[in-house]
Amino acid sequence: MSIFLQASDVFQFAIRVEEDGELFYHKAAMMADDKETGKLFDRLADEEIRHKRIFQDMLAKIDEYRPPERYTGEYMAYLRDYIDNKVIFTKDVKDGQLKNVHDTLSALEFAIQRELDSILYYQEAKQFVAPKHHEQIDKIIEEERKHFATLSEIKKNYQNK
Repeated sequence: MSIFLQASDVFQFAIRVEEDGELFYHKAAMMADDKETGKLFDRLADEEIRHKRIFQDMLAKIDEYRPPERYTGEYMAYLRDYIDNKVIFTKDVKDGQLKNVHDTLSALEFAIQRELDSILYYQEAKQFVAPKHHEQIDKIIEEERKHFATLSEIKKNYQNK
């Protein structure tokens, strides 16, 4: 199996996913059925910010791959476009599924699915990253699992109200 992703790419993906997640949770907070749920989504947005910082710190500790560019920022623009159109919070998800989020329960279900998508993406991406970076990718997966577990517990409690 050839390695074609750099660990730095995966961390850039993770950072972008956290940015998208933060935006979603702020939007969900505004749509929440009650103040308590709104505060919960705001807290989740804050966790996305915290996760983003964790991933930025991880990225800072590895050698970042930068291919030759025709213009400054070309590689990052490519990565952002790829992430926005192919990974987790795709245009289809944002335009299609997100418009079906109208209340707390649908927001929780949407968020849980995005966390599952993230976990699966990072598990797959790990196969294409040099083994020396697997531990770092595992840390991203663990952070996403924590979010999944938190959201699942909140959904269970919400449904039992």
